Amino acid sequence: MTRDSLEALVETPADSREAAEPRREPSPHAAALQSPPTTIDGRLVRYLIESLGNPPLRVSLWNGESIAPGEGDAMAQVHIANRASLLKLLADPEFQFGECFCDGTIQVEGDLVGLLESLIAGLSASASAARSPRSVIGRFRRRHGNSPADARDNIQRHYDLGNDFYRLWLDRGLSYTCAYFRAPDATLEQAQIDKMDHVCRKLRLRPDETVVEAGCGWGALALHMAAHYGVRVRAFNISREQVAHAREQACILGLQQRAEFIEDDYRNIGGRFDAFVSVGMLEHVGPEHFRNLGGVIDRVLEPNGRGLLHSIGHLKPDPLNAWIEKRIFPGAYPPSLREMLEVLEPWSFSVLDVENLRLHYALTLEHWLRRFDAASERVREMYDERFVRAWRLYLCGSQAAFRSGEMQLFQVLFARGRSNAVPWTRAYLYDDARG
Repeated sequence: MTRDSLEALVETPADSREAAEPRREPSPHAAALQSPPTTIDGRLVRYLIESLGNPPLRVSLWNGESIAPGEGDAMAQVHIANRASLLKLLADPEFQFGECFCDGTIQVEGDLVGLLESLIAGLSASASAARSPRSVIGRFRRRHGNSPADARDNIQRHYDLGNDFYRLWLDRGLSYTCAYFRAPDATLEQAQIDKMDHVCRKLRLRPDETVVEAGCGWGALALHMAAHYGVRVRAFNISREQVAHAREQACILGLQQRAEFIEDDYRNIGGRFDAFVSVGMLEHVGPEHFRNLGGVIDRVLEPNGRGLLHSIGHLKPDPLNAWIEKRIFPGAYPPSLREMLEVLEPWSFSVLDVENLRLHYALTLEHWLRRFDAASERVREMYDERFVRAWRLYLCGSQAAFRSGEMQLFQVLFARGRSNAVPWTRAYLYDDARG
């Protein structure tokens, strides 16, 4: 977009623009902006705010100009430090907001989670518009692949940042997936234990059964299954830091004979097992490899075996936020529920139960963010200011995405389509007794 075209845009009378573009329904926050901006920069900000559905925010510019909501109080104030950052936002708001926030050229005072929730809604509403920056730029954006070599690099860039970093804000077991809150006021530690029990009950684990876990994190679930359900677990993971921690914990707990941690790709899983479980790995597989994952499950699962996939997801096929995919989770793709079934349908697996824990993940992130903020000085010492800003934005943005419904959390329980060894009712899901 050239300077001439920008000037033409902001100087075009409102009536002319309405004649050229379809009229949009006003958002709940829509209102005439106070003190109409007089500079080109201010008019560009006004255009950007209107294109995002008029979220309740105040924007202040480097030149002292301020653009405020027409009615009510702003939930946050955004300061843009220079014209270059404003133009970046106009060209690619989905990606450049994160870049400028980390650079410090965008500062936010107030409710960052609430602001991001409003921006997510605005971006979602504008994504289908023909002139949407997201729809145009997204076609040309290169995303990370998920080949075996790419997958190892992707995982190392996120999970191998150092166990000391994650200890600062995760629970004691280092569970880095959605917790299960039996009550909203439960502690994070208890909610993570309840999540693991919830998964184990769904799988109906019995003593001396064999379980394979694909993508085991720091080993909390595998160790829990071995310790409390008496099963033998083989857990696969390509994160060196995580596998080393899991092996150490298995030795400390005396579970090394029941919980084996293997540093290898899920594609190389071998053997036969009574149960297959994957919690938080499917997002890193990539839809082009879903059928291959299903083939692995088909190869290793016993005739009366059962399995569970636990994954962040979308309501419909849609890539992960571009900034998070590039800076935080390279190669990640949260599938829709229909896309998750592409793992199972080609191999004639039968879906037994589907549960959505979206609000549980929003609450999990609230706990993580509170702990991260409390440890921010230590994180800054370990890394730098940009790292702190990036991870805080990631945690805030993720909480906003789950609160707004942009992101989902699916648990899909399945078995072989011809197996009759399936539950008669759902009563077993709520049985507190461990096997």
